[in-house]
Amino acid sequence: MVKMADIMNRLCVHIVLLCVFFTSSSTILAEKIDSRKGNVVYLQPGMALKRNTPSDLELFCFLGRMKSLVRVWETVIVKIHMDVENFDYYIGATLDDVIVAYDAHQNSWSILNFASKSDIIRINPFNQSCIGIHSYRRYPFKIELLIIRVDFWRVLMVAGGVVLFLAAPKLSKNPIFYYLCGVTVGICASVLILIYFFSKLLPQKPLMYSVLIGGWTVTVYFIQMMWENFRTVFEHYGSHVLAYIASVGIISFGVCYRFGPVTDPRSRNLIKWTLQLAGIALILFSSWLQEATISISLVLVVIYLFPASWISNLKTFWKRRFPPRVKLLSEDEYHEQGVIETQKALKELRGYCSSPECDAWRTVLKIKDPIRFAEFMSGNSHLTDAEILAYESEPRYRGPANDSENEESDDVEDYY
Repeated sequence: MVKMADIMNRLCVHIVLLCVFFTSSSTILAEKIDSRKGNVVYLQPGMALKRNTPSDLELFCFLGRMKSLVRVWETVIVKIHMDVENFDYYIGATLDDVIVAYDAHQNSWSILNFASKSDIIRINPFNQSCIGIHSYRRYPFKIELLIIRVDFWRVLMVAGGVVLFLAAPKLSKNPIFYYLCGVTVGICASVLILIYFFSKLLPQKPLMYSVLIGGWTVTVYFIQMMWENFRTVFEHYGSHVLAYIASVGIISFGVCYRFGPVTDPRSRNLIKWTLQLAGIALILFSSWLQEATISISLVLVVIYLFPASWISNLKTFWKRRFPPRVKLLSEDEYHEQGVIETQKALKELRGYCSSPECDAWRTVLKIKDPIRFAEFMSGNSHLTDAEILAYESEPRYRGPANDSENEESDDVEDYY
């Protein structure tokens, strides 16, 4: 019992010491945060600030703007101008998040630092965002906040998402789209395939897994670096890049050609649903105003799932309720349209008789005048001079008024 009481007393002492330690550390952290909050600068649209002698952590905040449909595709950009890219930045919703992230990064160490060095930061225009900039050796820099009223990239994302969603059923059955996707996936995944074959040469499984994980991380890092410096890489190593893309593309096309396009209905449905989800994702990420993007997505899904029979019934009801106004043709327009349609029909008839679908010998046996048919096929008129004269000498129809006049004249003759 005595030993049990000693153990309980020691446990209580340790708990009290841990509570005191965490309380003191949180108090120190809160004091440190409060001391740094006094140097915060609130950015406004079009504002540009220069820091000639920056501190260890420069804090900037953007309070956000009111939500409006006019600002659906609005983008807020923070530009950092520095002669040398020797800085880190930390983004958070509040100043506390930024300071905590900075302290955690300063207290940690890593062999490879994959921190982003981009000098353009895109932030949410409708929410508060805080940025902390840490300049190594305290190099001077300039920070600028710009607002793009209509970001055309975001508009293109919405248009691309809508087109991809609506065209997904046709694209899933299109062989050209199948080969394009296969070649693209093959080019992007070629690095991972090389890492997989390289892992087969390693004898030990733990070493193989470590190389796979590390290789994936290094691959992503190098892809990011190449994308950021794509222009420089293409200028200096353009021939090598094109040769690599061409060779991998040809191999990918050969693999796709070997297996052939997808013919299974369920596989096509999976491709269609994947494309539609990708289109919805493009729409959702096209704007910071999530209410608008969600509404567009819902309307698009409702239109896609709306029954076609209901749409035809609505069109029929609308035509009955509001019938279209029929425009009557004049006599000159009537004759002009008759000539145009006749020439069009004769041209189609000549094309059909000249095509392999028509059995020319059987057609010649059925008609009365094969010579006239041959002249018609060579481009002559389908009417003879006698037929044209007979047509011109026939009485013409002149409308209801003339019919009533003729009826009255007949009644008068019968009367007399």
